[in-house]
Amino acid sequence: MNLTANDHRIPLNDGNSIPIIGLGTYSDIKTKDLCTQSVMTAIDIGYRHIDGALAYGNEHEVGKAIHKKMAEGKVKREDIFYCGKLWPTFFMPEMVRPALEETLNNLQLDYIDLYIIETPMALKPGNNLFPKDENGHWIYHDINLCKTWEALEACKDSGLVKSIGVSNFNRRQLELILNKPGLKYKPVSNQVECHPYFIQTKLLKFCQSHDIVIVAYSPLGTARTPEWVNLELPPMLKDPLLISLGKKYNKSPAQISLRFNVQRGIVVIPKSFDAGRIKENFQIFDFMLTDEDMQKLEALNKNIRFVLMKMWTDHPEYPFHDEY
Repeated sequence: MNLTANDHRIPLNDGNSIPIIGLGTYSDIKTKDLCTQSVMTAIDIGYRHIDGALAYGNEHEVGKAIHKKMAEGKVKREDIFYCGKLWPTFFMPEMVRPALEETLNNLQLDYIDLYIIETPMALKPGNNLFPKDENGHWIYHDINLCKTWEALEACKDSGLVKSIGVSNFNRRQLELILNKPGLKYKPVSNQVECHPYFIQTKLLKFCQSHDIVIVAYSPLGTARTPEWVNLELPPMLKDPLLISLGKKYNKSPAQISLRFNVQRGIVVIPKSFDAGRIKENFQIFDFMLTDEDMQKLEALNKNIRFVLMKMWTDHPEYPFHDEY
């Protein structure tokens, strides 16, 4: 794969394509105000793929950045690839299009490039994104994911989205969609955790056999948030092998980690609000890891996730109980 900073799109199974590196935009209250500048910085550097979500609460800020760069003539709309996500309180088929339309309204765009089911775990339908009962327990919902998928297919047919995919789906849940009677469009992608400590070999091979692209979230490890994250794992970027390979190539451990995934055909969406790191993360097209280096990095695999989503482990569709 001869990818360059100027041309790093890879094909999707529906005839569209996706840039192999994107900017993650997840933010909390403390970083929300940094979002617009971060996206503008990323576009100036050469990023064309922006990964966002309604639940991040910052789509207005992301849209503002995209429109500023279009107004400057830096990019055209078709240059930008935006991925949005369907939050699990909107899985009822009649709620899918309105949720997408809210994202489009927030961004002030006529369409987005990719819309994905954020997780297979449905929550109580409604505008309360975090539904809990009086005892503080999450309120789950039983939904036929195939019906949700059909609503996404209708959104694609309407032109509101170019491609549709999923996130955090295991093999069984992917097969549910792939084997759906009357399937019109296969998922183009499955966004999952993937990095040298969790290389996802079996899921990657399964997805590749169905022309489904893996998009790696947390490709550099992740923030140490106890509710979501396995804190027993050491910070990945301090791994001695990543550091030594970084010295070999005059690159950072983060750049080595990102290049590792890219050479496996995996899309990476590192998140940062720091201009220096946004630039550094993009500088992965001027070197190539050897086969021996790749094998050494694969051997780092601990087969343990950083992102456990521990608050939902008792959900009937919790995806991480299965092997892959």
